[in-house]
Amino acid sequence: MKLYWIKTPRLIKNLFPHFVWDLPTDQKIVYLTFDDGSKSQITEWILLQLKKYDAKATFFCIGNNIEAEPALFSKILDEGHVVGNHTFNHLHGWKTNDAKYLQDIGTEINSSVQIEKRTNNKFRQIFRPPDGKIRLSQAKKLRELGYKIIMWDILSADFDATISPEKCFENATKKIHNGSVIVFHDSEKAFRNLEYALPKKLEFLQNSGFAYKVIGSN
Repeated sequence: MKLYWIKTPRLIKNLFPHFVWDLPTDQKIVYLTFDDGSKSQITEWILLQLKKYDAKATFFCIGNNIEAEPALFSKILDEGHVVGNHTFNHLHGWKTNDAKYLQDIGTEINSSVQIEKRTNNKFRQIFRPPDGKIRLSQAKKLRELGYKIIMWDILSADFDATISPEKCFENATKKIHNGSVIVFHDSEKAFRNLEYALPKKLEFLQNSGFAYKVIGSN
């Protein structure tokens, strides 16, 4: 049973105005984002697809993965993409007390900063809660620390093994608009759908005249 929206309803965006759902603009711009990386061959494949279309993206990385493969994290930054915080252990905010959740986010920052010192790149103060689940008290504290909480406008649902790759592509494309924030996942679970949908998505965006921006660049 599907428990997610492909297109985030306007009502939800209005109920939680302190979250970034999209970045409205008159220009044909979209924001590609990838959650849950970085993951060796999958991330390398994503970077190759992006390079083919001169596309830039925002990667919300898990700190554990950063520590496991620091060279790959550095490569994401060196190729002109942006990295945001996705907690160290992919914690579910609704199921985690505030102190533990914020501590986990801090551990993610420390992992990223150590690598930044070697790459001269900047780790943006942007955060995406794993699974989009975060308590308002957690969000309030993060905003006080200067973070922007980035949600999404379009969910590809590449993680859903019950949908076809063709459906994943349709999800990521059908209701796109100027300023849409689009979510894919940099993970083994999502790769069956991602492998089909991402190249077609990039081709569609190019043919439709869209340009790419990273979160925090405007």
